[in-house]
Amino acid sequence: MKGIVYKSTGSWYYVKAESGEFYECKIKGKFRIKGIKSTNPIAVGDKVNFEVETIGDETIGIIHEIEDRKNYIIRKSVNLSKQTHIIASNLDQVFLLVTYNNPPTYPVFIDRFLITAEAYHIPAVILFNKVDTYSEEELGEVKFLAALYRKIGYTCIGISALTGKNIDTVKEMMKGKTSMFSGHSGVGKSTLVNSIEPNLDIKTKKISKQHLQGQHTTTFAEMYDLSFDARIIDTPGIKGFGIVDMEAAEIGAYFPEFFELKQHCKFNNCIHVDEPKCAIKDALEDGDIAWSRYQSYLQMIKGEDEHYRVDIHDEKK
Repeated sequence: MKGIVYKSTGSWYYVKAESGEFYECKIKGKFRIKGIKSTNPIAVGDKVNFEVETIGDETIGIIHEIEDRKNYIIRKSVNLSKQTHIIASNLDQVFLLVTYNNPPTYPVFIDRFLITAEAYHIPAVILFNKVDTYSEEELGEVKFLAALYRKIGYTCIGISALTGKNIDTVKEMMKGKTSMFSGHSGVGKSTLVNSIEPNLDIKTKKISKQHLQGQHTTTFAEMYDLSFDARIIDTPGIKGFGIVDMEAAEIGAYFPEFFELKQHCKFNNCIHVDEPKCAIKDALEDGDIAWSRYQSYLQMIKGEDEHYRVDIHDEKK
């Protein structure tokens, strides 16, 4: 049988078969994905082949194969720094929820998320949530940040999951697609999902079998079918976003504004740090590239974590 993984607890998988029926499944033996050292060998969104078996008085599915992924979102595992965690796979687009405060979302987090989406060819949309709660000054900061990313080419939408502002716009973008919602804890993902599909109520929705109520329930994503021909993958809040499997020399290719200019650098292998006649550094000096983006880039190529918070108004010292 063929199906799609809708939820994972790390040991049990909730799979929707082509018939529309859901099955609780386990992995056959020591199942591992070739080339990926991940804490979760199977992720939400994966297309799998499985067989149904009866063990005692219980019927379960046994996953024996995963089909090739068209893409996936991956990051460093929170607890196991040398391993990775696949958040979701086979995505048509990702929505990154951003809040100016309560909680603050810093540009370095946004940039790490965006370059990962770029690396795996997943279109990304930035949703600036809670716009109904900001003061005039704070709203100005949000508009400044949105303008920064729009200039690069990203779609940015100011929304309010609470009041419904621009929710119809988001729904229209989701039709016929599998979309992932991500962001820090507290940015309003659950409220937004419930605003998009009021009858869903993801805060109280439970999976009937006890296996899927066990460990790691706050660690993994979950997919939902929506009433308007769309699927959404809701993810737990992410504190940080460590990039994975990227060499320093290739990171610049995932910054669209860098990639557009790098052909004008004097050296083909320019990494835009100390090299002379670097088009990216020239654009930085001219104000055509945001200093916060360049600082994020430097952190990434140096392998630094996100503890240093880049501000959008930082100026070159």
